Amino acid sequence: MSTVRRRQLRIAALYLVLGLSALAAVLVFADPPGWTLWFVFAVAFAALEWNAVEVNDRLFQSSGSMVAITAGTVFALSSDSSAVYAMALMAVLGPLVPADIKHRRWFQPVANLGQLILAAVAAGLVLDSTLGDITRIDSSVLLRVAMAGAAASVVHSVINFALVSVAVRSVYGNRNLLPWSGIHMLVSSQVVMGVVGGLLGAAFRVVDKTAVIVLILVVYLVAHLSLASYSQLREAHQAALRGFVKALEARDLYTRGHTERVAYFAQLIGEELRFTGTQLERLRWACLIHDLGKLAIPGELLSKPQLTPEEFEEMRQAAGKVQSILAEVDFLRPMVSISGVHYIDLDRFDPSNWSLEASIVATADAFDALTSTRRYRMAMSQQEAFEELRSDTSGRFYPDVVDALERALERTGEVYGATSSTRTTDTREGARLA
Repeated sequence: MSTVRRRQLRIAALYLVLGLSALAAVLVFADPPGWTLWFVFAVAFAALEWNAVEVNDRLFQSSGSMVAITAGTVFALSSDSSAVYAMALMAVLGPLVPADIKHRRWFQPVANLGQLILAAVAAGLVLDSTLGDITRIDSSVLLRVAMAGAAASVVHSVINFALVSVAVRSVYGNRNLLPWSGIHMLVSSQVVMGVVGGLLGAAFRVVDKTAVIVLILVVYLVAHLSLASYSQLREAHQAALRGFVKALEARDLYTRGHTERVAYFAQLIGEELRFTGTQLERLRWACLIHDLGKLAIPGELLSKPQLTPEEFEEMRQAAGKVQSILAEVDFLRPMVSISGVHYIDLDRFDPSNWSLEASIVATADAFDALTSTRRYRMAMSQQEAFEELRSDTSGRFYPDVVDALERALERTGEVYGATSSTRTTDTREGARLA
């Protein structure tokens, strides 16, 4: 059995035992809900969890937490039931998702079962302790209900975040943790869902139940459609970027794979510098568009091994036109300022206007250029490439960024470039033009 598999087994067993122990305690000591009503909420919760959408790199979200908070509020406000019982039992329905079945994964659903139960128990206890003494629902307690829903949602999100972080770090180490740890950025939306869920639960206790349940289900549907629309828009953006990259590679076959490698190196640097999932995704998108300026560059210039100053200026201006066009696209605008890193005029370069993200893209781009064979030179060794980056005096390559890439490659054990010194010509221009 591999080391990773043993770690998975250990974490999954620990979370499962803790979760099932908490569930058993709740089933023994807490008051059960009305089963007919619980079943309605449970079906809605399971359906939304099953259809969770990817809102960031490897981050999935659903409006199921709103359902759980609504159900918890409803049962906390009832004298003969408890929120913790209803929410803990509902959490059992949440771990399994289509991707687990498709990829035949066992670690995620088993570990998620334990962590979701623990988070649901904690959130349910918050609702029971803050709302259990309310005997009459009127306008004077609505603020209290909303705050209780928000607090329960925060507790649920924080516990999930903490348990996911511990599990991923324990199993995989720091690598692959940071994109997932961006889950904390979803807390604000979870708080809103908690407030809305709490108010929906209070409304259910005040208004005719048959009429309000339809309204509540519609709110759940609207929340899900909002997340789904965001996810679809994000996928459309990624599809557009993939189309751009394919168009570029069709025109310049010699650099095929360069864009993806630059994006990969930038991600390694970002993970080493503890970027969040959203920051890493923006960095990746910037890398995917960093070479699109080549689409406007005459073919004869792209194929030349060395450029005269006049030719380089012509190339830079042509690429700048493409960058200006990309800047008109809303979702690309934040990335354009850090993507055209190798079209800068070094004679007028001002390091004080250079950002960390721009330096990451520039470093990743130059490193791949230096360690790849081009028409006009052989590849450098990895060590030579790092020496070249550190010897650059322009200020484009931040020392911390270069160090981060070197540490990341040492951690992964990956080696790029020639195995021995093969430098045949000056490569500074090549690094700038790659």
